[in-house]
Amino acid sequence: MRCHLLPRMTAVLGALAAAGLVATAASARSTAAPAQTSSPTLQGQAAQPFVGDKLTTTDGSWSNSPTKYTYQWERCDPTGDRVNCVAIAGATAQSYTVATADVNHTLKADVFASNADGVGKADTKGSGVVAARGVPKNTGRPTVSGAPVVGETLTANNGTWTGASTFSYQWQLCDVNGNNCADIAGATGKTYGVRSADTGHEILVQVKAGNRFGSTTADSDRTVPASVTVQTTTTVVTVGGNQAPTIAFISLKRVGFKLYARFRTCDDSGGRIRITERDNKARVLSYTRHFAVTCGTYTRSWKLVKRFHSHGRIVVSLRASDSAGKLSRLVSRGVTIR
Repeated sequence: MRCHLLPRMTAVLGALAAAGLVATAASARSTAAPAQTSSPTLQGQAAQPFVGDKLTTTDGSWSNSPTKYTYQWERCDPTGDRVNCVAIAGATAQSYTVATADVNHTLKADVFASNADGVGKADTKGSGVVAARGVPKNTGRPTVSGAPVVGETLTANNGTWTGASTFSYQWQLCDVNGNNCADIAGATGKTYGVRSADTGHEILVQVKAGNRFGSTTADSDRTVPASVTVQTTTTVVTVGGNQAPTIAFISLKRVGFKLYARFRTCDDSGGRIRITERDNKARVLSYTRHFAVTCGTYTRSWKLVKRFHSHGRIVVSLRASDSAGKLSRLVSRGVTIR
């Protein structure tokens, strides 16, 4: 009888032991929600998205074996990476079609990975700034920095654009009045070295901005006529507290009824500086212009309004002010119309 019970008891004890092992493993397992090991990324035209483009996010990599992924797309500020982001209503698929409301914003996607123990979250980096479909648009004119002096180097500054992904350059030489501009052969870089042959000519750069829809070209302002004059430089020393901007009038030239003013200005804040320019003439109502710059040396040109076309001396005055309204000294130069 005992011989018949032994196999049965052995089987029961084995089953109980196995159950004990399962219970031990279950009690030893700790809860572990998915944890990100590599970030998700945007795919598609993410570097320069246009309205109508389709962006897709990858899931990224996770530990703890996620069993499900969900998504939320967000619209963010155009500057900085993932700044002031707001969820886009209904945009909860892995892919998202860029909408008109996204223009002048960046986009990102949040990825949520879940398993039986919880949910983990990760987000992509922000996309480029969304633009409307079409060729680039220039919103701020290109500029030229540097002195138009033989042996010196001029540098093209792109200006500001929407929808631009590439830039190219063409330098041009104009006559002394800024007319009849023509391409300078081979001068297609961002910088241009002023040559002896350029003396007496104004110089400009054409900036061409491109994207997959085409390109748009914008001209910079013209420099003063190139010369062989050596320009001097100054050192600006900043002291504690808000100091008034500095300004120095370097030169004033007249060609016909067009004036060219060259000046140097700076402010201890390093921010934007407002320049007030005024044309003055005896028994003539003065004329005022304003423009904004930062620390540096600049050339500005303008045509005199008709009331200044008669014979006599014209005095041009310049004054700089900072964002707090603190004023520089007044500087002036004069020219004579005969």
